[in-house]
Formats: sequence, C-alpha cells, structure tokens
Amino acid sequence: MAEIEINVMVRQCLNRRIADIETMCSQVTAWQASRDQVKAKINWQFTTDTARAKLQRLCPTFGD
Repeated sequence: MAEIEINVMVRQCLNRRIADIETMCSQVTAWQASRDQVKAKINWQFTTDTARAKLQRLCPTFGD
C-alpha cells in the first residue's frame, strides 16, 4: 500500500522541479491533506484467491 501511495504522490505532486526542501515539504503536506479529505482509497485488482491462481507457481501450497 505504501508503494502505491508513493507512486500516486510522485505522479500528482512531485512530477516537476521543486526549488527547495521547504517548498517540497509544504507541497507534500498539502497533497496529503487533500488525499485525506477525499478519503482516497486503493482499488485492489486482485483478491487473495485470484492472486493465488495467477501466481500459483510462485506461491506453492503445502499439504495438497
């Protein structure tokens, strides 16, 4: 979840040159407040069962 939020922040907030660290901090703080206000959610593409089916060779089951 953290990686998804960082990616969203980079695309929506940090996708330009920012002159100094203070400006960046204020921009990120404003972006975060906006995300919190709209109660942004992550739209998961997989359920656990779907992920297991697609990634079966990477996630072996034991006891079968």
